[in-house]
Amino acid sequence: MIQVKKDGIILEKTTHIFENEGVLNPAAIREGDFVHLFYRAVREGNFSSIGYCKLMGPLEVEERMKSPLLIPEFDYESHGIEDPRIVKIENLYYLSYTAYDGVNASGALATSEDLIHFDKKGIIVPQITYEEFDDLVDTNDVTDEKYYRYNQHNHIVEKEGLKILLWDKSLIFFPRKINGKFCFLHRIKPEIQIVTGIESLEDLSEEFWRNYLIDFKDQILFSPKHDHEISYIGGGCPPIETELGWLIIYHGVHVSINGYVYSACAALLELENPQIEIARLPYPLFQPEEVWELKGEVNNVCYPTGAVVFDDTLYVYYGAADERIGCSSMSLSELLKELIHNKKQDEK
Repeated sequence: MIQVKKDGIILEKTTHIFENEGVLNPAAIREGDFVHLFYRAVREGNFSSIGYCKLMGPLEVEERMKSPLLIPEFDYESHGIEDPRIVKIENLYYLSYTAYDGVNASGALATSEDLIHFDKKGIIVPQITYEEFDDLVDTNDVTDEKYYRYNQHNHIVEKEGLKILLWDKSLIFFPRKINGKFCFLHRIKPEIQIVTGIESLEDLSEEFWRNYLIDFKDQILFSPKHDHEISYIGGGCPPIETELGWLIIYHGVHVSINGYVYSACAALLELENPQIEIARLPYPLFQPEEVWELKGEVNNVCYPTGAVVFDDTLYVYYGAADERIGCSSMSLSELLKELIHNKKQDEK
């Protein structure tokens, strides 16, 4: 098994109003010797904004803003901007996040040239009801009780004056174009799906998503497989390009006697054809063990959302018990070696 070091708590909530309930699930990007963290900051009433912190190296806090960097501005994000991820593609930063309007949670995007000023592009995932999803997807082949259980919202079609839509979260871009085109992950429970071959973000039209969902079974990248992820899985950190493939750190969930347990998981995808899974760890990369991971706003949670590499060390930043931000580290080369020992074609 890969050796993982728990580096401890990086950030905790403060008395500032915008983050007095918790800080969690940060986006992370390395620029030279610095790491920029864009984290979910929660205030009383479960309203989220995006806070900012700069680290010297992977672990030392150098600067932290006392007010949010990004706040809700539009109806689609009126109750929160949650769980950001960030990549740099060519000369532009892409910060994806979950927009929450109090009823619906959907993947949205903002871009920036300088990590200070962000241009919100709005929701870019499909905005449809579960019934519309069920009609589009081949029900005889793919749709079954698991989609119904996770996505149908108990037959409620409207709440607080808003139509209830299919939740599509964990929007995560690959950090470069593949064959000259955008590629990203997203999550309709209980699996992770992939979108490839996008020339322009303007191509993500209603018609595009309808055609995409008609072929839904072909869009599924990962399904729950191992015991630690058997309930459902979801996105984690942006893919990391390595010589052996795209390293994917995602989260897996299983039910225990103490409720759901969220763990960090790892897999490897082909570089130029990321729809193909090369390998997956059959055990958690790391899981809740420390008191501050086991007890918090939501117990038993390690929820990875950002990662950087210094030399051969991979640092993974994560939400711990939905209340604080932790970091774990490991040898990147050892992790890749362990993944290669668990190639998909080697499975019995």
